[in-house]
Amino acid sequence: MRRFWIGRAVRGIALAAVAVLIFGFLVMWLWNWLLPALAGWHRIAFGQAVGLLVLCRILFGGIRGRGGWGWRHRMQERFAQLSPEERERFRERLHRCGAGPARTPPSAGAA
Repeated sequence: MRRFWIGRAVRGIALAAVAVLIFGFLVMWLWNWLLPALAGWHRIAFGQAVGLLVLCRILFGGIRGRGGWGWRHRMQERFAQLSPEERERFRERLHRCGAGPARTPPSAGAA
C-alpha cells in the first residue's frame, strides 16, 4: 500500500513540474510576443514568467486549496439558506439581467 502512495506522489510531483514548465514557457512566449510590441515593455525570462504565474495565483486564486473556485460552493450554501420567496426574487433578478430562463410560478388552478 505504501508503494502505491509513493508512486502517486512521484507522479503528482512530475505532473506539477511539467505543468510549471509548460505554463511558464507559455506565459513567457505570450508576454514576449505581445507586450513589447503593444506596450513597449521589456521581454521577460522563464523565471520571471513563473514568478508572474505565482503572483497571479496569490492575487487572484488564493493560497489555499483550489483557490478562487470555492465561490461556487459558498454561493450554493447561501442559496440553500434562502427562503422560497427569497429564492424566487433572486431568480427573477437573474432573469432581468439576462442570466437565465425565468421560472414562471405555477398557476393557481393547477393541482
